[in-house]
Amino acid sequence: MEPSPAAGELGAMLRAAADFASYPGLHSDDTVRQFLERCPLPKLLGALQSEADVPGMVETVTECLDKIFSSRYGASLLPSYGAFIQAGLLTDSKQIRKLACKAVLHLLDKAEDGAAVETVVQHNLFPLMINCLIEGDEEISAIILDTVKRLAQIPKGAEVIFPPDGQGSVQLGKVAAQSSSLPRIRILSLIAKLFTVSSYTASAIRDTNLLSIFEEEIKDTRDMLKTLSALEVLYELVEHPHSNIFLLKTNLLQLIVDIINDSSADSVIRSRAALISGRLLSSADAFTAIDKSCVTNLLVAIDKILKMEESQNTDEIESALETLGLIGTTSQGAHFLLTSSNVARHVVKSSFDRQGRGRQLAALHAFGSICGMDRQEDQMKLDDEAEGNLKRLVYTTAANSPKLTPSAALLSILQQDPDIRIAGYRVISGLVIREWCLREVCLNSEIIRFVTDPTMETTKLGMEARYNCCVAINKALSSSHLLHEASLSGLIGKLNDAVKRGPYLSERKRVEARPVVDTAERF
Repeated sequence: MEPSPAAGELGAMLRAAADFASYPGLHSDDTVRQFLERCPLPKLLGALQSEADVPGMVETVTECLDKIFSSRYGASLLPSYGAFIQAGLLTDSKQIRKLACKAVLHLLDKAEDGAAVETVVQHNLFPLMINCLIEGDEEISAIILDTVKRLAQIPKGAEVIFPPDGQGSVQLGKVAAQSSSLPRIRILSLIAKLFTVSSYTASAIRDTNLLSIFEEEIKDTRDMLKTLSALEVLYELVEHPHSNIFLLKTNLLQLIVDIINDSSADSVIRSRAALISGRLLSSADAFTAIDKSCVTNLLVAIDKILKMEESQNTDEIESALETLGLIGTTSQGAHFLLTSSNVARHVVKSSFDRQGRGRQLAALHAFGSICGMDRQEDQMKLDDEAEGNLKRLVYTTAANSPKLTPSAALLSILQQDPDIRIAGYRVISGLVIREWCLREVCLNSEIIRFVTDPTMETTKLGMEARYNCCVAINKALSSSHLLHEASLSGLIGKLNDAVKRGPYLSERKRVEARPVVDTAERF
């Protein structure tokens, strides 16, 4: 136990601590060292353990200590005070527990890795941190999530969480099994954070079956809030590049398909489930790691949502379209959409349809992805079967619309508001690598006027999208036999000039400032 300062000494120390804590920025190591010469660390810690009834004492001292431990010098002292951290994690005082949690984070961030991990092991801090995660308030829980993630980023620290004997992961599983809804969601959040740290932690989570906690939460549809919370955590997890390699080897995708198919499920849950499935299938590896029948079942479920023309829930429709765009980002996904299902027709139809702005915008973004705008240039075009289906889909949809032709339908998109137009530029940029679409665009002088007019857009995003579209058309034309058609000679010059001007230059003449000379009589 640290020595408690005497009353008079305590007052002077608290005043110094308050001044030190009130400094708005981080203290330098020299400043911290000088402060500790006046107010030794053992006495500051002793003040927290004293029974002195001084208003605001705990708040003042904990804020001061946090400032000390935030410095590299202060953090270097923490390995000698592991017992204090341990006691702080066990205390009922929120301020002291919060300080202890932050102290572990400072220890891992700024102290030497070996000493930091040794302190955690020697004082058995990891189980206490998990206890704070599930029992603490939102602020303490957030600190612990960051702290455990930082521990996992240190190789020896990852072994503390996932030891070779598997006891650490067993602890997480047991805590989740014995906890109520909120602590379980916090455990899921921790698993998601750890999953993204490294392939080692991801493999450990898979090998210890911790992903099954997600499955259990998602399967329990009795509690909508509980299911949605689990889906939100899973949505964040699937953003990580290697997540699908592990997640697609579980039953999660099939469970998600079941949710999308469940007409009694809330539309918010169905929408989130759809987007998760899209993210899971948005990498090239996905189609080698999963049974294609599961993807087919997913597309059938999405097709069912998009067939509900009378649906008033536009968010669910837009999420379904965005999901198709995510799947279509890779050449494997785009090929599957165009050859193994008819669901892509909804994307093209909604892109040309002006009945719902949000739906059309979501469809245009998805259409651009399927056309290859998220792929490398040499992977934008698909095989003959997929390309043939894409062409047929565009011409058939246009013929069944009031515009009748693809060029007229594309022009109609450019004639709408700036957001729709920007998405339209992206679609045209992807489509013009196909010669049939390049011809449609080049033979429509109004489309060319839009993409070459430097005054057409007023925002940076709009200018760049217009210019990129102009460049894409010019580049496709330069390698096409259409280049030699006499009827297009004027067009080629116009495109070349527009490309040379760049995205931001305007044709408006600048009015130079000129001095005005006037006669004295005027005044």
